[in-house]
Amino acid sequence: MYNPVKDAAPQAKFLLSLGSQPLQLPAIPPFAMPTLPFQPLRGTRILSLALNLPGPAALLRCARMGAICTKLEAPATPPHPSADPMALYSPQAYSDMHQGIAVLQAHLKTDDGQATLHAELARTDVLITSFRPSALAKLGLGWAALHARYPRLSVVQIVGAAGTRAEEPGHDLTYLADAGLLAGTDMPPTLYADMGGALMASEAVLQALLGRAQTGEGQQLEVALADAAAWLAQPHHWGLTTPDGDVGGAHAGYRIYPCANGRVAVAALEPHFAARLCAAAGLPAQGDAATLRAPATHVAVAAFIATQTRAQLDALAQTQDIPLHTLP
Repeated sequence: MYNPVKDAAPQAKFLLSLGSQPLQLPAIPPFAMPTLPFQPLRGTRILSLALNLPGPAALLRCARMGAICTKLEAPATPPHPSADPMALYSPQAYSDMHQGIAVLQAHLKTDDGQATLHAELARTDVLITSFRPSALAKLGLGWAALHARYPRLSVVQIVGAAGTRAEEPGHDLTYLADAGLLAGTDMPPTLYADMGGALMASEAVLQALLGRAQTGEGQQLEVALADAAAWLAQPHHWGLTTPDGDVGGAHAGYRIYPCANGRVAVAALEPHFAARLCAAAGLPAQGDAATLRAPATHVAVAAFIATQTRAQLDALAQTQDIPLHTLP
């Protein structure tokens, strides 16, 4: 078992225990996610059975809020240190997501594994899962059974889609497709539904604990990754990020432009920022929406930025207080 308190270098060493034989993961540079100065979950015990990305990311956020976090995984198959698929396709992601997390290994379909599980559940405040409801029922982890045995235990169930669609298979990509967030055949640059779902799951942990404080009873909450994707898609559906939206390219102060030796992301959306950008481009210092949407303004700003190096644009941002970020 990895003990983040006793281990002298928790960011670099993660011990998984199978019986009495510890397995050590390779040292990987730490992931920069600071512990919050205010820790609302201090003393709260959270157990996770969730694999891949959303569950571990949610658990990590809970750990950063002060919770005592444990993850229970199936026994690994040597030479792999973990049965979590994320440890296979991205060892660094696995390492980063398990900083400060105690990781145990047990086969939940065996008597010994069930004993390990229930020993943990007996002292747990919130259980996080990512199995389909039918799989939870087969393991004796349906809500009715758990609530009867552990009345104060709350469960946060991460599923693909909500309600009657919870049994449907899917991953981040399919949920983004369902939410209308895919363009052409380009792959998205990050896992929006997974990471958005992780935020919703850590929020659900707080909701569950607040609910228990009010009722004295554990709470059951479902977090659907499809719902996370749909929530993240709202700005697009409102028209904010479509081509004719001000943060979709229609506003000359909110675009990505090529510059002399790279690119620059300009976010001069507010009138005072936009006016400074226009002045720098040799235009009248006007920041109203009509001016910034005008084709002539787009042309003039683009022509100005094309003559500037990244260093010059960085200096402009500092001296004129214009929000921009240069890129290679």
